[in-house]
Amino acid sequence: MWAKFMHKFIGDRAFYRKVTYIVIPMIIQNAITSFVNFLDNIMVGQIGTEQMTGVAIVNQLIFVFNLCIFGAVSGAGIFGTQYYGKGDYEGQKYAFRYKIYSGVIIVSLALYLFTRQAVPLINLYLNEGNVGNIYLTLQYGKKYLSIMIWGLLPFALSQIYINSIRETGHTFVPMLAGAVAVCVNLVLDYSLIFGIGIFPELGVAGAALATVIARFVECAIIMVWTHTHKEINPYIVGAYNGFGMPKKVFKEIFIKGTPLMMNEVLWACGMTTVVQCYSVRGLEVVAAQNISSTITNLFNIVYMQIGASIAIVVGQLLGAGKLEEAKDADNKMIFFCVSCCAVLASVMMVFGGLFPMIYKTDPAIKELAAQFIRIAALFMPFCAFCHATYFTLRSGGKTVVTFLFDSVYVWSVMIPVAFICAHHTNLPITGVFFFVQATEIVKVVIGYLMVRSGIWVQNIVK
Repeated sequence: MWAKFMHKFIGDRAFYRKVTYIVIPMIIQNAITSFVNFLDNIMVGQIGTEQMTGVAIVNQLIFVFNLCIFGAVSGAGIFGTQYYGKGDYEGQKYAFRYKIYSGVIIVSLALYLFTRQAVPLINLYLNEGNVGNIYLTLQYGKKYLSIMIWGLLPFALSQIYINSIRETGHTFVPMLAGAVAVCVNLVLDYSLIFGIGIFPELGVAGAALATVIARFVECAIIMVWTHTHKEINPYIVGAYNGFGMPKKVFKEIFIKGTPLMMNEVLWACGMTTVVQCYSVRGLEVVAAQNISSTITNLFNIVYMQIGASIAIVVGQLLGAGKLEEAKDADNKMIFFCVSCCAVLASVMMVFGGLFPMIYKTDPAIKELAAQFIRIAALFMPFCAFCHATYFTLRSGGKTVVTFLFDSVYVWSVMIPVAFICAHHTNLPITGVFFFVQATEIVKVVIGYLMVRSGIWVQNIVK
C-alpha cells in the first residue's frame, strides 16, 4: 500500500530536479515582487490610512487588468507550450502574435475605462466606517491611478514575452528581469514617497511613478534579451515580419483561448466584487483586507508558481504525445504543491499575525488584518489543490471546463455567499470572511473528480 502511494505521488530525484529548475526561478521572481509590494504597502501605510486605502482600491482595479492580460497570454500559451514540446516553432510564433493582438486590445479598453470611469470605479469601494475619510481616499485613489495607467502597456508586453519564454522551460531570465525591476521599484518607492535626497516628496504619486518606471525597466530587459538570443527563442525569428497567421491556427487558439481569457476576466472581477462586499462594512475593513492580502500573497507564491509550472511540464509532455507520463507527472506535482503549502500554512498561522503590527494605522485595523491572515492560512492547502487542478485542466486545453470550474464557481457560489453574509446577516466581518474562504472546500471535491476523470489528457497540436 505504502509502495503504491510512493510510486503514484512521490517522484525521483530527476523529476524534482526538473521541476525545481523550472519553478524555483519563478518562485524567486514572484517572491521578490511580492516582498517589494509588501514594503511598498508598508511605506504608503506610513503616510496615512486614507492614502493606503486609496492605493489599495486602485490596485484592485489594476488587478483586474493584470488578470485580463494573464488570461489572454495564457490562452495562446497553451498552444505555445504544446507547439514547443512538438518542436513546431512556426506554430509557437503564431501563438506569440496572437498574444500581441490580445494585449493591444486589452490595454486600449483598460485605458478607456481608467481615464473615463475612474471615479465611479473607485466609489464602488467607498463606504463610511469608524476609520478614514471617504473624500480624501477618493482623491488619493484618483492621483495614484492617473499615473499607474502609464505602466499598462509595458506590463502587457512583459507578460507576453515572459509567457513565451517560459513555454521553452527557461525561467531564469524572467526572474532576473523581475529582480532588477523590483530593486528599482523599491529604491524609487522610498525616495519618491518620502522625498529622500534629490527626490521630491510625492506620497502616493511617488509610489505610482516608481512602479511605472520599474515596469519599463523589466519590459526593456525581457525584450532585448529575447531578440538577442534567437537560438533560445526560435519563435521570435520573423515574428514582426508580418502580422498574419493561418486561419486554422487563429481559429483553434480563439476557440480554446477565449474561454480562458474570459475566465481570468470574470475571476478577477469576481474577486474584486468579493472585496467590494467586504467594503460595505467600512473603510477599516478595506484597509485590513489590503494588509492581509498583501501578506497572504507572500505565502501564496509557492503554490501559485508550482501550479503554473504544471502547465509547462504537463503541457510539454502532452504536446509530445507522452500522455501517460503527463498523468504521472501531474499526480506528483499536485501532491508536491499541496504538501509544500500545508507546511507554509502552519508557518503563516503562527507568525502571519505579527506582520500587521509593522503598519502605522489604527490598532483595530491591525487586529482585523491578523484575523484575516489566520483564516486564510487555514484554507491555504485547499486553495493550493484547486490552483493545481486548474492548471492541470488548462494544460490539456480544457478551457471551457476551467471556465466553469473557476469563474462560474466564483460568481455562482463565492459571491452570493459574500453578498448575503455581508449585507443580510449580523455576522462579524471575520465570520463573513471565514464562510467565503470555506467555499473552496466544495471546489476541491469538484476539482478532484475532474482531474481523476482524465478529461484533460489530450494533445491539441497533433
